[in-house]
Amino acid sequence: MSTIAPAYLVGLGGALGALLRHWVYSHLKRAGDPVPRATLTVNVVGSLVLGFLTAAAPGQDLALFVGTGACGAFTTFSSFSFETVDRWTDGKRLAAVANALGNLVLSLAAVAAGWTLAGFV
Repeated sequence: MSTIAPAYLVGLGGALGALLRHWVYSHLKRAGDPVPRATLTVNVVGSLVLGFLTAAAPGQDLALFVGTGACGAFTTFSSFSFETVDRWTDGKRLAAVANALGNLVLSLAAVAAGWTLAGFV
């Protein structure tokens, strides 16, 4: 049993995830990218980690800290959605579709990869 309250585990993990997301964005975000690579990166990496974590079943505390907190703050559905709609309304239909499919397919593949990797550990 943990001595740290669940809300603190989620909050601390969320702070870590937000800082990591900011770091990724500061290094990868480029104006005019057809597919926003910073958002794609955080979604794919977060999906890989969450897939691994879910399959590894490390316990409630780590699941709250890493899964709910860190991955929750690191990944972003809202930015992905906004960036997709923004491209669509700007007439960049192919970029919007590529962004939507890229995030969906690569994130699902990352979950499966993480799940598979957990089986080897």
